[in-house]
Amino acid sequence: MSEEFEQGPIQEDRVWQGNGWTARVIKNEDDDGWAVAMIMDGEPEPALVGPWTMGRDKKNPKPLDVNAFNTLVKTASEVIRRHEQQLHAQLHKSVKVDGITVKLDIVPDEDDPYATLSAIDAYGEELGRVRVAPTFKLTPGSAADWIESGYRKPSR
Repeated sequence: MSEEFEQGPIQEDRVWQGNGWTARVIKNEDDDGWAVAMIMDGEPEPALVGPWTMGRDKKNPKPLDVNAFNTLVKTASEVIRRHEQQLHAQLHKSVKVDGITVKLDIVPDEDDPYATLSAIDAYGEELGRVRVAPTFKLTPGSAADWIESGYRKPSR
């Protein structure tokens, strides 16, 4: 019978793990310096790569430590959060026209991308909903035209 043991997170000079992240100090390909890559657990690519400080000998990188790691986690998490906010803003737009909120929600499906155009009144009641091309441009003018058409599917 083999004994199993649980290995804790790596916390070494050039690799530090914790809080769902791995920091890895790597040779900077662009110059003689060093960089640090922050990789979220389960992700294939780093969320953040940035310069890393040289050590006292001016050849090797400064070792990672808990304070540096925590700062890197905070920075990388913020980068991910901003990216998610930007993606959400690209996929979900809305305009108001005469008290009616018109929303465009894009579904970026690889095989069949589409968008849904919907109109909601001031009381939260849905007035209309149609499927449109994901390239539909939602503007106050296009929203007003759609409302005036009685919420029929736009031709463009």
